[in-house]
Amino acid sequence: MDRSNPYETAFEAFLKEQGLCYVAVDETRRAVLGDVPVKNLDFIVLGPTGAKLLVDVKGRRFPGGPPDKPRYVWESWATQEDVDGLTHWQALFGVEYLPLFVFMYRVMPTVTLDDTPDVWRYKNEVYLFRAVTLDDYRKHMRVRSPKWGTVNLPKGQFEEIARPFRYHSHEAPVAASLEEIDGPDQARHLSEITRAALQAFVASGAEGWRARNRAGGGGGAAAPESDADGPA
Repeated sequence: MDRSNPYETAFEAFLKEQGLCYVAVDETRRAVLGDVPVKNLDFIVLGPTGAKLLVDVKGRRFPGGPPDKPRYVWESWATQEDVDGLTHWQALFGVEYLPLFVFMYRVMPTVTLDDTPDVWRYKNEVYLFRAVTLDDYRKHMRVRSPKWGTVNLPKGQFEEIARPFRYHSHEAPVAASLEEIDGPDQARHLSEITRAALQAFVASGAEGWRARNRAGGGGGAAAPESDADGPA
């Protein structure tokens, strides 16, 4: 998590308001796979019914573009490095953890959202949360910009597979292994597994992890397009 990023700060406030147990991953201390830096995820979240989520927050504005030419498109772009990084984290934490891209849209005052799940108001701003699982994203993503290493989802595909974040945190059926762990015990459990996973990640030899995750490919160059708003 980058606390200078207003979207990630707002998302953390949302998790606190919802009473969700979470760990915010420090982005200033980048994980290393052997000698290869790997992009960090932003949050590890435990839901009240046992959901275990690995979250990468992507902040976007709706509509995008300049004020005189607004673009009413729900942007779903990410970088190949984002995809590869979340893939590595999924392999590290295991199949019980669900990796998600959470697209967090800051909705402009010109837009009215009626009876829409996961609309949230924070510090005079309106946000909408939509989540896509890593598996779905990888299955349907298309190259957006070879130069900047960005990918995205076709408009119709994104609308079909994206769900409110609450679906994954509160509603989706999950394994019940953590249902009896709550309160301080749940927070302690999450802290312990996160610390152990991070230590294992840094300590692991590059060749073993590369062999395990070779299908994920190498990280692409980071695009200059800011997560804070997206391309014009």
